[in-house]
Order: sequence, then structure tokens, then C-alpha cells
Amino acid sequence: MSLLHAIALTQIHGIGPATARKIVEQVDDLSLLFEHSHELPELLPEASEQLLNLLNNTEPTLQRAREELDFIEKKNMRCIMLGDKDYPVRLQDCDDAPLVLYFCGNVDLNAKHIVSIVGTRHATAYGKDICSHFIEDLHALDPSMLIVSGLAYGIDICAHREALRQGLPTVGVVAHGLDMIYPRLHRQTAVEMTLHGGLLTEYPTHTTIEKGNFVQRNRIVAGLADATVVVESAERGGSLITANIANSYGREVYAFPGRTNDEYSKGCNRIIYNNLAHSIRSAQDLFELMGWQAVSSTKQPVQQELFVKLASEEQKIINCLSGSDEGKTTSEIVAESGMSFSAVSIALFELESKGLVDFIGGGRYRKIR
Repeated sequence: MSLLHAIALTQIHGIGPATARKIVEQVDDLSLLFEHSHELPELLPEASEQLLNLLNNTEPTLQRAREELDFIEKKNMRCIMLGDKDYPVRLQDCDDAPLVLYFCGNVDLNAKHIVSIVGTRHATAYGKDICSHFIEDLHALDPSMLIVSGLAYGIDICAHREALRQGLPTVGVVAHGLDMIYPRLHRQTAVEMTLHGGLLTEYPTHTTIEKGNFVQRNRIVAGLADATVVVESAERGGSLITANIANSYGREVYAFPGRTNDEYSKGCNRIIYNNLAHSIRSAQDLFELMGWQAVSSTKQPVQQELFVKLASEEQKIINCLSGSDEGKTTSEIVAESGMSFSAVSIALFELESKGLVDFIGGGRYRKIR
């Protein structure tokens, strides 16, 4: 199947993923659709008149496809067609899988274990804490676990950032082309993800930001993974749409319960009550319910240097943490050091890399003696 013609087919307004897949199943050589339009009734005998009309004027879409291929080549990205060996096999099993995926990254989209983590854009401290601990524990059980989410505000970006912090690969499924990042505030995280995971989309460059695209991309978030985990959700929201799609694909859905009167636990509590999701409390629960075996970590302990050069910000944090066996939260360090939250976060990351500070759970950091 020609990549050029596959991209062009997806560019025809009015032809969705399911229809494109049916066309591919009937026509082995897609170039025939574009170069022999007079033979369309014979090539697609069951096609409606409306579909045949859509396929009659394809030159503009071919030109658009050529431009897309040029962009992919210049930016050193990948375009993966349905049926390719590196196309996500879990997604390929879904009837409405995209014919073409655009990918910028370095991770295997067919990793042994893949979990999608979704939730509200208005994440509470409770939700963020659950997300961080959950991913930390996932790392302990399988250091090669692939974490998938949607790069959105709230739980999504919390999942991506914690995965990066733990050294887990993470993929963000976006609702636009790879010529931009939305939201812009997540650009730096997105750049890091291309080095330790990737960004994935079915949309070409110059795609406008539309609400419907975010709903559409949710099926990819669900279809990529073995299981979808909802961390926090109100009674309505995109994460519940993703959970419903995962259920329709026959995938497992899990949710963290919360207090009955908490606004952003109502969605999780409801899908658990309605048997649309299994209730979990930890990564261990997930592994047991999925029937997965923990994978021994090959991560070696970091040997501290006797004399490590520290930036002034790093030394301030070391001073804050000195003598505290219970550790301190980022907020406590900010208050004591007088540094900004972002400066503290960056310095903590550097100190962890140098083996001088350890994250001990509960959002707390401790100096390694």
C-alpha cells in the first residue's frame, strides 16, 4: 500500500477511519482510486454514490499528502500505516483504528505492558498524589512499562511528568498535527517525551484545534493500551469517554475510588458502581487483576561521589533537607528556601540524578545520607 495514497485517502473530508479501513480491505492498490477514478464503481461495487463522489476529485488531497511527506522527512518523524510491522497491534484490533499514524519519538508502541492513565483536567492534590504514587509503583513492578495519556491539563500531564521522572517511557496522543503543541504550557514536557517516549497523532500538520478531535483521539488512548486507568473524574468528562471506548474494545478499565461527596471522584465512583471499571488501590492491584508478573528492575544503585559540585539552588535544597528524616514536600522546600516552585522542581531533578536526593512517597523528598 502506497504511503502517499494512504495519507491522501485520510485527507478526503467525509471519509472517516472506519470507512478508510473498509476501502483498504477492498482495494489492495490505493493508487487505483486516485489514478483510475473512472473505474471506481468496479473497484468499490458496494460504495454509495456519495462516497464515489468524494473519491472523484482527489488531486488536491494528493498534493496535500506530498506536503505532509515532505514535512515528515524534514523533521525526521515517522508515518506508520495500518498493517505495518511497527503499527500498534493493540490499536490495529480496533475497527476504527486510524489508517495512518504520525509519530515523533523513540519508543516501541508494541511494548509488553501498556497502560493508559486518564482523568480530569481539574486534578486535585488527592488525584495528583495518587497518580504520582501509582506510576512510581508501576516502575517498581515493571521498569519498561509504557504510560499513555493525552498531554492535557490535570491528570494527563501529571502522568507524563511522573513517568519521565521515574524513567518510564511515555507517549502523548494529541488531537492535532505534530507541527504544534497544545497546550503550549506543556511544550517542554512534550520535547522531553520525544526523547523518552513520543508524541502520536492521526492528524496531519495545520490541523485546527477542534473539540471533536479531542473526543476522537480518546479512542487511540484507549486502543493503544492493555488497560485504561481513571484516576479522577467528575460525573462527565473526556476520561469517562475514554473508559467507555476501552470497554467497547473489550479492554480492561480500572478506577481509583474517592469520597462520595468529592466532585472529582464522582465519575470514578459511578463507573465502579455500574461495573464499568474495577476498583483499584495500587499498582499491585492492577498487576494482580491483569495477571501480570512483576519484572525485576535492572536499575543499579547510584554511587555517590565524595565531592559533588552543586549549583547554589541545589545547595539551598540540600540545606533544607539536612537533618529531616521524614523528608519535605516541594511546597515546604519552596517556603523555606525562598525559591520559585519551578526552580525547586528543576533542582530536585538534578539532585536526584546526582544521587543526593530521593523521592520517598507522599510527595516528599529526603536527602540521601
